[in-house]
Amino acid sequence: MSCREKVLIIKAGYSEILDKESNSRKVSLGDVLRTTVLLHNYKDNDVTWVTDNEAFPLLEGNTHIQRLLPYDSTTILQLQAEEFDAVVNLEKIPGICALSDSIHAWKKYGFRFDRRAGKAEAHDRASETLTLSSDLTLKRENQRTFQELLFEIIGKKWNGEEYILGYHQKSEEKYDVCLNTQVGQKWPTKQWSFSKWDELEERLIKTGLKVTRQDKYGKDSPEILKNLNAYMDWLNSCRIIVSNDSLGLHLGIAMKKKTLGLFGATPSREVYFYNRGKAIIPEKIPICLPCLEGLCRLGRNCMEDISTEKVYKETVAYANS
Repeated sequence: MSCREKVLIIKAGYSEILDKESNSRKVSLGDVLRTTVLLHNYKDNDVTWVTDNEAFPLLEGNTHIQRLLPYDSTTILQLQAEEFDAVVNLEKIPGICALSDSIHAWKKYGFRFDRRAGKAEAHDRASETLTLSSDLTLKRENQRTFQELLFEIIGKKWNGEEYILGYHQKSEEKYDVCLNTQVGQKWPTKQWSFSKWDELEERLIKTGLKVTRQDKYGKDSPEILKNLNAYMDWLNSCRIIVSNDSLGLHLGIAMKKKTLGLFGATPSREVYFYNRGKAIIPEKIPICLPCLEGLCRLGRNCMEDISTEKVYKETVAYANS
């Protein structure tokens, strides 16, 4: 009789693990990718992962996942008829929490449904994570990485395990530096201005580095802006990735690239670079940072307090290392 446990992970990307509860159906691909670090704990088990179709390219081909299912009505009916040894629900959408509660399993981790309040509640080990995501003050003060908090949800200790990306490299390195300039609609406050990107690009080229830039490359090859596989191929063609706090940042980390992340409104302390990169934050840090707001209430852009000079020097240093 097999001793392999049957494990279900629910992570569609509709709610971010360390962000406040939301009923948005916008997929946070970066949050899905970061969650793959949990798979190290289940490498000897049979893992089923439920996610949004948009996130499939991040997980397809992952040898730690035996079955990848889309989050849809057919999957919901199937899961309710199955039995699992463990369910790990990492979505705070009330309906998904209710689904997780209805699935037969001996052990359950992550988030559950509060029947009286009609909202997400935490299983015991996830209580700190849920509190952090809903309390702005605590989130600002948090010194622990995403990985540490995620492992705690299932009662494990994180020991430096990395993301596990399903993508298999198809491109070869042909650029020194990739400038990953785009941010999602949810977080315009993550955007470093294009005038800063222009200046950085010009200085790096003058230094003799071969540079590719997302918004410019995307004009000639629009598939990198629409197709996740093409986007990953483009990122993989670079030695160094300079990025806003976005999916590209986490893909760079997952691909084991030298990665520099630009942070303002969002907390850099939650991101671990595995000694291959670092966070760059504004030189002048206002008391409101990290504000965790998609729009600045003061009508300014703290990202503009990250100087081109600082990013340039850090990039050149990585290029020469």
